[in-house]
Amino acid sequence: MRTTITLEPDVQALIRTAMKERGISFKEALNAAVRMGLTQGRPKRRGFVQKTYSLGGDQNFRWDKALGVAAAMEDEELSRKVSLRK
Repeated sequence: MRTTITLEPDVQALIRTAMKERGISFKEALNAAVRMGLTQGRPKRRGFVQKTYSLGGDQNFRWDKALGVAAAMEDEELSRKVSLRK
């Protein structure tokens, strides 16, 4: 891929120095510098681990019905508030 870039003077000097030291072309020196900059120095990412906690062995609540229970509790609370206003 061809593209036009503008290098700052210090970066250009670093590329030219790498070219002379390694005996490589401008293209090779620039590609190597970009590769190193983009692949090195990245913090190593650890996989996400979800902490889990035991809810106890004796569960009398069906968690698959939790939204229905929450809706019923909300309805009861709204009814209680309405009856207090009267």
